[in-house]
Amino acid sequence: MTHYEHPTRLLVATDCIIFGFDGESLKLLLVKRNFAPERGKWSLMGGFVHENEDLEDGAKRILYELTGLENIYVEQLKSFGEVKRDPVERTISVAFSALINIHDHDEDSVKAHNAVWISLKDKPKLIFDHDKMVDLALEQLRYKAALHPIGFELLPEKFSIPQLHKLYEAIYDRELDRRNFSRKILSTKLLMDTGEKNEQSATKKAILYRLDKERYADKFHSFWHFMPDPVM
Repeated sequence: MTHYEHPTRLLVATDCIIFGFDGESLKLLLVKRNFAPERGKWSLMGGFVHENEDLEDGAKRILYELTGLENIYVEQLKSFGEVKRDPVERTISVAFSALINIHDHDEDSVKAHNAVWISLKDKPKLIFDHDKMVDLALEQLRYKAALHPIGFELLPEKFSIPQLHKLYEAIYDRELDRRNFSRKILSTKLLMDTGEKNEQSATKKAILYRLDKERYADKFHSFWHFMPDPVM
């Protein structure tokens, strides 16, 4: 078998920026490290890629171990390879962004990994270059959510327009005109009226909708322009 001659040992890891929405604020799933280096500090969830594992499979494995969820929205963002980014050993990390329904995850798995949901506004300083990864993931989320319906990945199966409105306000950290937003969302014809109302809502029993998954998949890469004006 032919081998490349290369004396340098390089490790490859994946780090996952996991976004969730609790109905009020956009949150990150962060881990309090219980091993060196940086023991006791906050980190993204990550790990080393296995020898016979593709990068995306590695990210999905880590996400499943932490949340118990499969078939969730995962996107590769960027490779981070500064020589001294990891003080222990030369490690290249490939960052992945994930969007999950915060109410669906396995709470026992989260607790077992010493992980906690923290509001993006209250994010503590993270180890290594993980803050850069979060900044990039948020920038990408804001860009894509304005043009593509990825925001729906953060919602429960049934949701109201006010819930969707709150989600977009949380993503962009700004107030959005309700009528204009509602008009734009309904004009996409991505929503199906369930015939039910949100009895727990303070918004006068708002209508509950369900995503038209067939149209969602077929039109995902179309440009919808959900936002009324530039957001970047």
